[in-house]
Amino acid sequence: MSESTALKTDRDGALSGVTRIHTLGPSGTNLEKAAHHWFAERGVAGTVLLHSEVEDGLDVMGFDGSEAILACAVYPRLHDLVFGNLHRLEMADSFILDTHDMVLAGRSDDTVVRTIVSHPAPSCLVADRGTLTLASSNSRAAALCAAGEFDACVTTGRAAQAEGLRVLENFGPVPMVFTLHVGKPVAGSTTGTV
Repeated sequence: MSESTALKTDRDGALSGVTRIHTLGPSGTNLEKAAHHWFAERGVAGTVLLHSEVEDGLDVMGFDGSEAILACAVYPRLHDLVFGNLHRLEMADSFILDTHDMVLAGRSDDTVVRTIVSHPAPSCLVADRGTLTLASSNSRAAALCAAGEFDACVTTGRAAQAEGLRVLENFGPVPMVFTLHVGKPVAGSTTGTV
């Protein structure tokens, strides 16, 4: 067996035990969509747990091979997630999946856009269009806009619809690389969790 075949077999073995994925919420994020897709592709009825920040999953997940964190290649702190957790996470899988349509949305079609809220990753889509504030997720940006805190938001089409927002501009889906980080037993741990 070649070294690359052995590595793939080891990775497949590590992935077969994953039944819970922690990722960014609230509901309607691209990461939630990708987590459900990952389970569906494997025919696994797994559980997707949503958090305010991707890293929040680290505080509650088991490090026994049954739980993982899902992130994406444009996540602003992906390098921190990987290198800051080498002792307890293994990047075990990656895949490309189209995001939901990314949109600029507001409460009405005639919204004068002066203030915009966006997750950091897609914020450049609206550079120089108004005063920009950053939110923890695309879905959170939609909720803040719907609450009247901002004139518009960069979000997913799904989150805009869920919040009753009007699409002002549709940027379309983005082919995205998603990364799966499996919790591994920590050296010296007797329970498999931290």
